[in-house]
Amino acid sequence: MIGFGNPGRLDDGLGPALAARVEAAAIPGVTVDSDYQLQVEDAEAVSHHDVVVFADAAISGREPFSVSEVVPSRGLSFSSHSVDPDEILGLARDLFHSAPRAFMLAIRGYDFDEFGERLSPDAADNLAAAEQFLLPILIRSDLAALAERAQAAAPPFPNSA
Repeated sequence: MIGFGNPGRLDDGLGPALAARVEAAAIPGVTVDSDYQLQVEDAEAVSHHDVVVFADAAISGREPFSVSEVVPSRGLSFSSHSVDPDEILGLARDLFHSAPRAFMLAIRGYDFDEFGERLSPDAADNLAAAEQFLLPILIRSDLAALAERAQAAAPPFPNSA
């Protein structure tokens, strides 16, 4: 699981906050990483896994969160700043001959325009809902439940913060 976002920009920290909760659960077989943004080096890390869950804040979309399956990109158009989850998977495929199944868990946030290391009350509620959804899935290694939720969700890749 990789949670990404900037905890210093209020609700943009939802991805790292979920990663911290998953890490605190100490689920056997689950590795957790957290950062401000995805980077090309993450392709090597995901190449060692069968399933990857990316978690980020969503500036719009479903409440409390949405799940979508991430498909590897065909090309690469990253900047020196960040790489999208589909590009990470494309790099894992192209460089490491690995094709993990991946999902994006986009947690709806509301406040992004100020600096501060706190979540808005509604975003904190959405984080709790995402945690209640994800932890049992990770504990049971229930890929089917994750895939089912992704199939029910649209659009395929919500706007991330």
